Amino acid sequence: MRNTFSKKQTCLALACALALGLFSTIAGAQLSQDEHALAVDAGGKPVMSGFGLCVRSGFGPAPTWTVACHGPAPAPVAVYYDAPAATAAPAPFAAAPSIPAAAITAAALPAWEKVAFDANVLFDSDKSALRPAGRDTLDEFVGKIHGLESQTIMLVGYADRMGTHAANQTLSQQRVDAVKAYLVGQGIAADRVQTSARGETQPSTLPGECKDANNVKNVACMQADRHVFIEVSGSRIAK
Repeated sequence: MRNTFSKKQTCLALACALALGLFSTIAGAQLSQDEHALAVDAGGKPVMSGFGLCVRSGFGPAPTWTVACHGPAPAPVAVYYDAPAATAAPAPFAAAPSIPAAAITAAALPAWEKVAFDANVLFDSDKSALRPAGRDTLDEFVGKIHGLESQTIMLVGYADRMGTHAANQTLSQQRVDAVKAYLVGQGIAADRVQTSARGETQPSTLPGECKDANNVKNVACMQADRHVFIEVSGSRIAK
């Protein structure tokens, strides 16, 4: 009896044969590689060394690690490193102490102080000329007000109760004019000096005092009424 195959069956058989051949070739190559990597006995089992490890044949690449041939995996070794010693941070530069702006301003500007001075110049009876003692008083006053920033210097003239009211008013003005002239002569600006004449209207003595007649005793009693009072106030740099 004659076997006949169709063209389709023939192609299928041929493809299967080729596939089986390729698989055999790959498997044989893998087996050959493993056989060259490890030494095996007649039964195909790996030959073990006296330490219980598989013996390599010396051919082929290193075999894949297995527990049977290589034993358990070695425990990982912990490596410790000494941490670098901590370096102390450098000490910060000390900040300069802050100085309040008010203190700086106070140090930069001069300190001013308010001051006030007065003086009293006495006169002889019925006279407007300055005595030597009166000049000394004025010189001392000029020295005190040196460097003083002031508004004005005020002079007020007085007279005692002896004589007429009109005569005493004129005498008090003459006395204040004499004091002003002297101060201007010492370098004080004339426009800074203001004057006023009060005559006998504001005596320094009490009404019940100095009741004697116009004699030496009564003249001496009224000495305090014959004068020019000076006052000034202002500011200057503190010493």
